Amino acid sequence: MDLFCGAGGLTRGLEKAGIEVSLGVDLDPACKFPYEANNTASFLLKSVSDVSQSDLNTAFEGADIKLLAGCAPCQPFSTYQQGRLDHSDHRWNLLMEFARLIEETDPELVTMENVPRLAKQGVFFNFIERLKNNGFHVTFMVVDCADYGVPQRRNRLVLLASKLGPIKMIDPTTPEGKRKTVKQAISNLPKINAGDCHSDDPLHQSPNLSELNLKRIRASKPGGTWRDWDESLIAECHKKPSGKTFPSVYGRMVWDEPAPTMTTQYYGFGNGRFGHPEQDRAISLREGAILQSFPKSYKFAPKGASISISTIGRLIGNAVPVNLGLAIGKSVIEHLHELEEDNFLEEISA
Repeated sequence: MDLFCGAGGLTRGLEKAGIEVSLGVDLDPACKFPYEANNTASFLLKSVSDVSQSDLNTAFEGADIKLLAGCAPCQPFSTYQQGRLDHSDHRWNLLMEFARLIEETDPELVTMENVPRLAKQGVFFNFIERLKNNGFHVTFMVVDCADYGVPQRRNRLVLLASKLGPIKMIDPTTPEGKRKTVKQAISNLPKINAGDCHSDDPLHQSPNLSELNLKRIRASKPGGTWRDWDESLIAECHKKPSGKTFPSVYGRMVWDEPAPTMTTQYYGFGNGRFGHPEQDRAISLREGAILQSFPKSYKFAPKGASISISTIGRLIGNAVPVNLGLAIGKSVIEHLHELEEDNFLEEISA
């Protein structure tokens, strides 16, 4: 089961690995359509704080091996918050709600994905202690998603826990030198202009640019910064000492490298290095989804529905990259295969 499932990135990856996902849980109603339209699992619209033991036991019914997966909202722990959120933010408690459901449903396997900064927080060590007290072998590490087939540099904390024995993440499938690039991911999509939407795919759209931002992107080099511009194009805030430390905004991506980390506002040229490498626009919603390793056919809104750029951008930016979910799923499968080879699974089933 996938707690905090969002639009279904982790679920899709686990299913690709051969794991049957029966239920996804999230409190955001915008997640329901993409989750159910693209995956075989059911969707439960509920806060994890309100999810009961019976909710999950019903969905786990008939399982030989139970896996409880989750990615609690990362905003309280993210470096993007620059310390603006503190322990009074209710989302700090969601990790403990995850621990509660683990204790109540007694799965054999647990996995969690989050931002690396979580590993420095006391709440994370409390979470690990509860897992160990309940008989889990626990391992965690920070991985670069680019090492696992995601055309994007995105460092994430991945935790794996098993009551069946020691478990670990599989070795990188696309290490340095083999990483997927922006060009491999999105270069074959049709050209569009800023403010346009492609007729065959409503998600292949990019917001309009002001006359000033159009001049800025035309002055931008792939991999460069606003420091390359003429003085007249530089924003006043970047001329101040405090603004000079943010060179990656208003940047273009580089064709032959993985993309930068997709945020919830990746569709905005001024929000990061989200400019298309060649075309004078920010990347489209669809391009961002592909850089998160969602398949090109992944549906985020019903056919004919109006597209909210901010809503879908948030769903895509918050998602677990599908190929990271695939790597996590393969790690679980490899762990179970090793146990089968040692005849351990037969012993516990007997």
